[in-house]
Amino acid sequence: MARAQDIASVIRQQIEQFGATVTAVDVGTVVEVGDGIAHIHGLAGVKYNELLEFPHGVIGLALNLEEDSVGAILLGEYSEIKEGDEVRCTGRIVEVPVGDGLIGRVVNPLGQPLDGKGPINYQKTLPVERVAPNVVLRTSVDTPVQTGIKAIDSMIPIGRGQRELIIGDRSTGKTAIAIDTIINQKGGDLVCIYVAIGQKSSKVAQIVATLDHYGGMEHTIVVAANASDPAALQYLAPYAGCAMGEEFMEQGQDALVIYDDLSKHAWAYRQISLLLRRPAGREAYPGDVFYLHSRLLERAAKYDADHGGGSLTALPIIETQAADISAYIPTNVISITDGQIYLETDLFNAGIRPAMNVGLSVSRVGGAAQTKAMKKVAGRLRLDLAQYREMSTFAQFGTADLDRATKAQLDLGQRITEVLKQPQYAPVPLDKQVMILYAVTNGYLDDVPVNSVSSAEDAFYRFMETNHPEIGKAIASEKALSEGTEEALKKAIAEFKQTVSYLEGESSVAPDEETG
Repeated sequence: MARAQDIASVIRQQIEQFGATVTAVDVGTVVEVGDGIAHIHGLAGVKYNELLEFPHGVIGLALNLEEDSVGAILLGEYSEIKEGDEVRCTGRIVEVPVGDGLIGRVVNPLGQPLDGKGPINYQKTLPVERVAPNVVLRTSVDTPVQTGIKAIDSMIPIGRGQRELIIGDRSTGKTAIAIDTIINQKGGDLVCIYVAIGQKSSKVAQIVATLDHYGGMEHTIVVAANASDPAALQYLAPYAGCAMGEEFMEQGQDALVIYDDLSKHAWAYRQISLLLRRPAGREAYPGDVFYLHSRLLERAAKYDADHGGGSLTALPIIETQAADISAYIPTNVISITDGQIYLETDLFNAGIRPAMNVGLSVSRVGGAAQTKAMKKVAGRLRLDLAQYREMSTFAQFGTADLDRATKAQLDLGQRITEVLKQPQYAPVPLDKQVMILYAVTNGYLDDVPVNSVSSAEDAFYRFMETNHPEIGKAIASEKALSEGTEEALKKAIAEFKQTVSYLEGESSVAPDEETG
């Protein structure tokens, strides 16, 4: 009876397996493992960037394809992997989930949730490494990304599809500019992706809480590869964030991706490369460290109308050491991007925030990415401010011999500097920016004491909202300052100046008091 059952089970098994396809799996053996790197013998058919399956559910990424071995970086806990373990090819290039289901979520570079809100809802994945759109598919950048920061929107405009570098020493407000830009998109049509590379978990949690508080998470994806994560994940993070942004661009939408920061990304790649025994070059970085960032940033683009008209804007962040912007990684990224916003420690400590150095900051897209209204009021702003910074150096030695024109230039520069100061998490809408910049550049604030400019600005916004809301609405809808609107604005400013008592009389602040 038992024998009959055995025969029956064998026959049943053969029937079940009848017609089953035999699959060949590329298999290799671990010959060395340590520091998140595995050297594998075999895997003859492996592809670059292919996912590899290690024992205990650990996933690896094939990076070094050598004649008789493969160097792989391990994306998980590797302490249980040992020499002699079997490794299998998966046939899959590293991919991440993309789409609307990620908005409002915090994920790691593999698209796995970190926020405890359950699994990610997605229908599509994209490879993290893709070829950038070619020049035929692109069109010129002509639509602004409104950051809500007066100094940037007026002098260093960022366009949709542009790559604008934010560079400066530690604690100069680089991340603050990025976070304010995300907050300013509330209620707009720009999807934001914030990629945190090598930061403390507590800082990332703080940023997520801030975005949540100001309504920024409603349109934002956070990709976090924290300092405690393996270098492999930090290396993948910006590419994963870029792939998520590309999906929105290809659907005809506009996306903004912030890489905070690419200095730590280069460090992670240097660590991986040295462990993989790649030859070291300048500052011990591998020879392809320029390509590391160029292939990432070239993926930012603005598609032409025939291809959906979507865009992906990149705001990479670079941290300098002792204001050295001529170091290896900073010069590399400066040469790739379409301009840079350079933040200075001295300006930050002097209370000028955002601490932007107007002389070293530039947008290579320029006025093409500005609205007509902003272009009209901000045309002279950069020149006036640059002249003021130059003159103020000489004014420190005494004001007795300064002629009237120089004193007027210094007074104007002081007031422009005050107007451009801005607290964190308080982005200013386009219409308010245009109105206050029109007032300061046309001399309407010349009789306001310098130390009262900030309070006068707040009072002006309240006055315009209460008494002349139609002017702001006209600027916001038309994106231009028509003759009629300009006349109405002049009358409103004159009316405002009559209502505020401290605007009377000449400024009592000497030009050299603000220069320190």
